[in-house]
Amino acid sequence: MSPKGRRRKAALALAGGGPLGAVYEIGVLMALSEALDGFDFNELDAYVGVSAGSFIAAGLANGLSPAYLYRMFIDSDSAEVPFEPEMLLKPAIGECARRAARLPSLLFEAMQEYLRSPLQRGFLASFQRLSRAIPTGVFDNAGIDDFLGRLFSLPGLSNDFRRVRKPLYLVATDLDSGTSVAFGAKGFEHVPIATAIKASAALPGLYPPVEIDGRWYVDGALKKTLHASVALKAGVRLVLCINPLVPFDARHAAHERHSRERKLVDGGLPVVLAQTFRAIIHSRMKTGLAKYGIEYKDADVILFEPGRDDADMFFTNIFSYADRKRLSEQAYRKTREELLRRHDELAPKLARHGVSINLDVLTDPHRSLARRMGQLKRHRARTMGLTALRLSDTLDDLARAVRRMQARPRAA
Repeated sequence: MSPKGRRRKAALALAGGGPLGAVYEIGVLMALSEALDGFDFNELDAYVGVSAGSFIAAGLANGLSPAYLYRMFIDSDSAEVPFEPEMLLKPAIGECARRAARLPSLLFEAMQEYLRSPLQRGFLASFQRLSRAIPTGVFDNAGIDDFLGRLFSLPGLSNDFRRVRKPLYLVATDLDSGTSVAFGAKGFEHVPIATAIKASAALPGLYPPVEIDGRWYVDGALKKTLHASVALKAGVRLVLCINPLVPFDARHAAHERHSRERKLVDGGLPVVLAQTFRAIIHSRMKTGLAKYGIEYKDADVILFEPGRDDADMFFTNIFSYADRKRLSEQAYRKTREELLRRHDELAPKLARHGVSINLDVLTDPHRSLARRMGQLKRHRARTMGLTALRLSDTLDDLARAVRRMQARPRAA
C-alpha cells in the first residue's frame, strides 16, 4: 500500500497501431482488469491516448468498461454503437477534388516559370510545384465523426473534455511547428473529444490533416509513441502503458513456430512501410522510457506490448470478426502469462501504489477471454430480462389502476 494506506495517483497511456492496435489494447485491458486488485480502469487519475489509443482512452475516461469496449470493437454485433472497420477506408473524395481543382493553375504557373528561364531553372525544378496537387490523404476520416457522434450521444457520455468523468489527454502533432499538443490540457479543453481523436489518428499519407482553430494537426505518434510524460507532469506516479507497435522479427517467429521464414518484402509497400514505422517509433519509445526513469525517479512506468514474434499483430485481417476475436484472446492470454513471469519484478512496484496482483486469477487454468465475455453476456441478458419483466409488471399495474378508475361510478 502507499504510505497513507491508499492508492496513489495512477494513469493509463495508450499508444496507436490502427484498428489492430485497439483490438490488442482491449485484450490487454481485459486481462489487467481481472488480475490487478486496486486498479480500476474507469477510476484513474489521468488517461493519455495517441492515435488508435485515443479511441480507447476516451471511452475509459467516459466510464465505458473494457468489456464494453470489447463488444464495441470486437463483438460488434452485440454493441449499441458497433465499430465498423470499413468506415476507415472511404476514399478522400473531397480532398482529391480540392487538390485536382488546383492543378490547372499550378500547371500554368509552372509553364510560365520554365519559359522565363528554361536554362537556369530546368524542367523538373519549374514543375516541382505540381506536387501541391497531390492529396494529403488517401482515406476520408469523416466516418470517425459519424461513429464518435453516435457513441458520445449515448446517455452518460460526453464529447466535452470538461465534462468527462476523469482527466483525459489526447495527443496530436501540430503540422506547422512539429510540436505535440495534448487536447484536454489547459487551453485545449474546448476542442470536442471527437475532433481531437480524429486529429490524433490522422496518420500522414493515409488521412488528411485536421484543422482545429486555424492550425493543422496530424497523428500524435510523430513526436512520441506513448506521451506518458503528460500524466507524469500532472503528478501521477504509476503509469501503465500499452504499446501495440512492435517491429516484427520474421526469423524469430519462424524459429518459434518451426515454420518457413516470411520475407516481408513479399508483402509489398504497405508491409515495408509498416515495418519501418514500427521500428522507428519502437526504438524512440525505448529511449523515452529510459529518460522517464531518470527524470521521474519516484514514479513507476510499466509497459505491456506484444512479442516481436507475434505474427498476428502484424498480419491479422481487421475485417474478419474471427481474426479480431483471436487477436484479442491472444493479447489477453499473453498478458496473463507476462504478469506471472514478471510477478517478482512488478509486485513491489505496484504495491507502492496500493495495487496488487491476484495470483488466484492468474493461475486459474479455466479462464479465457471468450469464456469471460460469455459470462458477461449471459449476466447482461438476465439483467435486461429482469428489467423488462419489472417494466411489464409496472405497466400491468398501471393498466389495472386505469381500469379501476374508469369502472368507478361518476358523480351525479
